[in-house]
Amino acid sequence: MLVVNPPSDVNPQTPDVPTAADELSELEVSVVMPCLNEADTLETCLTKARQALCEHKIRGEIIVADNASIDASSTIARRMGVQLITVEHRGYGNALMGGIAAARGKFIIIGDCDESYDFLEIPKFVDKLRQGYDLVQGCRLPSGGGKILTGAMPFLHRWLGNPLFSVLVRHMFAAPIHDVYCGMRGFTREHYLRLDQRCTGMEFATEMIIKSAIFGARVAEVPVTLHPDGRRSHPPHLRTFHDGWLTLRFLLVYSPRWLFLYPGIALVFLGLFGYFLAIPGAVIGGARLDAHTLLFASLAILLGYQSIAFAVFTKTFAIGERLLPSDPRLARLFEVVTLERGLLLGLGTFAIGIVLLLVAVNDWRLARFGPLDYPHTMRLVIPGVTLTALGFQTILSGFFISILRMRRH
Repeated sequence: MLVVNPPSDVNPQTPDVPTAADELSELEVSVVMPCLNEADTLETCLTKARQALCEHKIRGEIIVADNASIDASSTIARRMGVQLITVEHRGYGNALMGGIAAARGKFIIIGDCDESYDFLEIPKFVDKLRQGYDLVQGCRLPSGGGKILTGAMPFLHRWLGNPLFSVLVRHMFAAPIHDVYCGMRGFTREHYLRLDQRCTGMEFATEMIIKSAIFGARVAEVPVTLHPDGRRSHPPHLRTFHDGWLTLRFLLVYSPRWLFLYPGIALVFLGLFGYFLAIPGAVIGGARLDAHTLLFASLAILLGYQSIAFAVFTKTFAIGERLLPSDPRLARLFEVVTLERGLLLGLGTFAIGIVLLLVAVNDWRLARFGPLDYPHTMRLVIPGVTLTALGFQTILSGFFISILRMRRH
């Protein structure tokens, strides 16, 4: 629930903060700062943001989205004459959503109020937004022209986590950015509404970049300087491994093609190639490919098939939850591969597998349940087990996809 302070909290004498009588069209920029116990640094950040707006004659407002702080953050915001929005539900994304919902500017600039970002750099973002860009992402890393002051970023974040995830986002989604985690960025109100942000935690920032790339938005990057965290009363809110895992998990949902579909297809083809060699008992370099090769090939096929199915599950879920836009290719696939056809395919595959297993059992019966010609029998048993498992997985997958798609109708 959002609790918006009455207009009396706003100082009408401050040129960068409009009164209630101001028209929406008069506001160009809204500066939104998510805040959780930032009494140590909030006043400095607000002062710099106000200075940037005034010196560059930018008609705007400053909003502090307080995420249920228990220190003097809200008192400082009121005293500084900025708009204070109290967001009761915890989470970085929740705080930003609350602040952005109250913003009235055409352009929105967000940044953490821990003194790590210099709000005097706001005009850089405004200039790019005026040029027609939908999203303007700050970059602290030297690879994108940014600068990190001594002690401003932990070693692991600077040399591993941030570069790694930035490379993944850049290559997997063609996002033209070098610093996926930079918390200072600007965007248009229209673009934000189109993105329909869903993540309520630290993934909010990553979701914005990925969705912007997927939607084909115009994205620019501006270099910024990262300063040491100015807070002294408590450590940073970022948790290295926890938030890193949340980012990785988010990428798994948004990129099933790279992480599941393509590896799955490769495994299936590898397994089929193994069958092609092992069924006739091919000899390569003096090594005879036999039953053990079939086992490995079957393992590859089963793992690959499950990976492909998981890619479809993930994409279907992401679209159903509006994390991703509708995919015409997936829609066409579901028009061809309906639940009924999937069930028939699964039952057919399952039946063929059972027949092969029954033939193997019959061979055992003919041998009076004694020793068998294992190279021959395993050529029935292994494919039989594999086809039976694939058929059963296909049946379950068909039902599961139908369940996932129910929420979209």
